[in-house]
Amino acid sequence: MKTWKKLLSLVLVGALAFSFTACGNAKKSDSGSKGKEAFRTLDQIKKSGTINIGVFSDKNPFGYVDENGEYQGYDIYLANRLGKDLGVKVNFVSTEAANRIEYLQTGKVDVILANFTVTDERKEEVDFALPYMNVALGVVSPSDKVVKSLDNWNAKDQLIVISGTTAEPYLMENYPDIPLQKYDSYATAKNALENGNGVAWVNDNTEVIAFAKQNKDYTVGISKLGDNDTIAPAVTKGNKTVLNWLNDEIKSLGNEKFFHKDYEETLVDTYGTEYEEELVIEGGQTK
Repeated sequence: MKTWKKLLSLVLVGALAFSFTACGNAKKSDSGSKGKEAFRTLDQIKKSGTINIGVFSDKNPFGYVDENGEYQGYDIYLANRLGKDLGVKVNFVSTEAANRIEYLQTGKVDVILANFTVTDERKEEVDFALPYMNVALGVVSPSDKVVKSLDNWNAKDQLIVISGTTAEPYLMENYPDIPLQKYDSYATAKNALENGNGVAWVNDNTEVIAFAKQNKDYTVGISKLGDNDTIAPAVTKGNKTVLNWLNDEIKSLGNEKFFHKDYEETLVDTYGTEYEEELVIEGGQTK
């Protein structure tokens, strides 16, 4: 009798163990499939009537909110055209540099249009469409102490960077001895520079040039640091329907010189006409 009871106990324990294992595997499977489906197809976006586009809200003149609470800027001009051509309403979702990949991977946005520089590392996590702007890194500092080189650096001096931007890994790899102050947003980095928390700010050259033009007490001492890169829209990895539509749209817009019009509507007051041909990419075709 005792033998039968022992056998029965073993059978019950085994059954329970199998049950828990099966449940655990099912949960893992569900979680995995949800991760793969964290994006909406082009048809789903059309049916919903709204496309969610991640943009900056504090980065004038690329993406910012004006005094009337309206989104404005170079990326916003493009986003509105995408919504118009797709026949849907645009829902702007404010993002920071460090959140851009996360917002795509979690399905919070369908597209990122937030000065997103194309890099090999980012290509492993998101899919980039054709580019629409050229960019490099630049360095801005107070006009009475212009930083013209990062060589022979004073170890006590700190550089300001924004987490999640290309400036951060570039400096860590190429200038590992320079101490960095890292901030989460354009606004906090700008305030840090203005408050003297760092000797200079390293960011996309388009942004530091814009900052210096808007703030006469600051000068861009290095207008090109590192390699030339491009800026492009990004979608969730594997979202082929939206990616293919974006590529076709960018090619089509190039036929009407849309990005030159965008520049003239949103950037010319900041940069003037001298930077237009250097910055603008039409139809996704780099020179």
